[in-house]
Amino acid sequence: MTQQKLLCDIGFIGLGVMGKNLVLNLADNGFNIAAFDLSDDKVQAVIAQDESENTTNTPRVYGCSSYTELLSQLKAPHLIVLSVPAGAPVDQVCENLIGAGIQPDDIIIDTGNSLWTDTVEREKRYKSNFLLFSSAVSGGEVGARFGPSLMPSGSPYAWARVKPIWEAIAAKVDAQTGKPMVRTQPGQVITDGEPCAAYIGPAGAGHYVKMVHNGIEYADMQIICEAYHVLKSGLNLSCDEIADIFEKWNDGPLDSYLMEISVEVLRHKSSDTNTPLVELILDKAGQKGTGLWTAMSSLELGCPAPTIAQAVYARSISSFKTLRTQASTVLDGPEQPALSEIEKQQVITQLHDAMYCAKICAYAQGFQLMKLAAKEHGWTLDFASIAKIWRAGCIIRAAFLQSITDAYQRDETLDNLMLDDFFAKQLNDRQLNWRKAICHATMQGVPIGALSTSLAYYDSMRSETLPANLLQGQRDFFGAHTFERIDKPSGKKYHVQWSTKARETIQVDT
Repeated sequence: MTQQKLLCDIGFIGLGVMGKNLVLNLADNGFNIAAFDLSDDKVQAVIAQDESENTTNTPRVYGCSSYTELLSQLKAPHLIVLSVPAGAPVDQVCENLIGAGIQPDDIIIDTGNSLWTDTVEREKRYKSNFLLFSSAVSGGEVGARFGPSLMPSGSPYAWARVKPIWEAIAAKVDAQTGKPMVRTQPGQVITDGEPCAAYIGPAGAGHYVKMVHNGIEYADMQIICEAYHVLKSGLNLSCDEIADIFEKWNDGPLDSYLMEISVEVLRHKSSDTNTPLVELILDKAGQKGTGLWTAMSSLELGCPAPTIAQAVYARSISSFKTLRTQASTVLDGPEQPALSEIEKQQVITQLHDAMYCAKICAYAQGFQLMKLAAKEHGWTLDFASIAKIWRAGCIIRAAFLQSITDAYQRDETLDNLMLDDFFAKQLNDRQLNWRKAICHATMQGVPIGALSTSLAYYDSMRSETLPANLLQGQRDFFGAHTFERIDKPSGKKYHVQWSTKARETIQVDT
């Protein structure tokens, strides 16, 4: 097909893995795109792929060689999507577009993993130049191509213009069953079903929700990896045997995309050695920062999210490979007694329940964090809607999310998922197996930070009384920080004169 001049519906800047696939997704859904990247090879590659997949004989993607040409090829007012690395590159593109003549009623959509506070600041900085709108995207390469989960936020006016486009390209869920409606072929379009795209709120809210999504993703992945470690090192099972177990679990309440791909990773054999590739992969995990941001936000807001934080720490400790290798030669672990087949099956059942309970805790922490952030920043977040748009397209998509949707539809003011009747019953019914799984792994010397931290979170949350009373006594002793008393009116502060012989308790005016 010959490239022809045409006025396009959407401008697109940044044609890396995510950008290229979002462009092709937009094209499948009937939109013409003017595409630009600093690398002309990437521009030509997306044009070539569109031509090979396009059956209409009409070009859908027009390649541009400059920001000025990009603007000239767009219908006014301009709508431009950015898929560039977070941070300085976003500002550089925005400045270049200002130089090219972008107008105040034009919309720029940042789809990268920007820190939510950067998005808030950018909207203010550029408000006289254009409308900055943000939309977090989850789903990776395949999601971008065939339907991601989209978390847009910013100007309601901008959302009115973006909404029909975003709902067209988003993943879809069957309204009756709550199950994903999967697109797998170029050109395939799904026009019915519930789109996994919903307006989140003011500037920054969408990226904050995506940040928490990624924090939960960290926790979910670590929980699965710890189960793998128990089965591999504690029960001496092969990768294929573990894949069989995970595949079976994926037919139940643990049904999720992450479980599904874990099965595929475990079954994959190296082409040169014909051994499980996972056993050849260096055990040093990387991270891009969103899990860390989530943990930091939880600390700043005083919202406990220990499972998420532990998942971040697990990646950090994995990076100390040399130190761990050295420590393994001097630090002892327990002897691992042989288990009978019956005992192994018991451990496997207990481990399943431990994973499910820990998963509930991770989501409970994430949703409580979003609730406290909404209160702090004046956002109105619809948690049932957020759970809905995570049911398909995104990395943490799972059948489990329908239960979360149901919980918030029953009670939109729910403070913590563990208080919902359904989730409370799941935890109550499985907590004994959870404890047994933790005991087994601990006695085997297998590290299970996320699974055990989740149990500590559960036990802390269900404890009417915690030892913080002693802690407050300690703080008052060395720092005169004062404390409240359970036998006195709430809000009254007291201090013990620890340095005097009488150690008199006095009320402190506040």
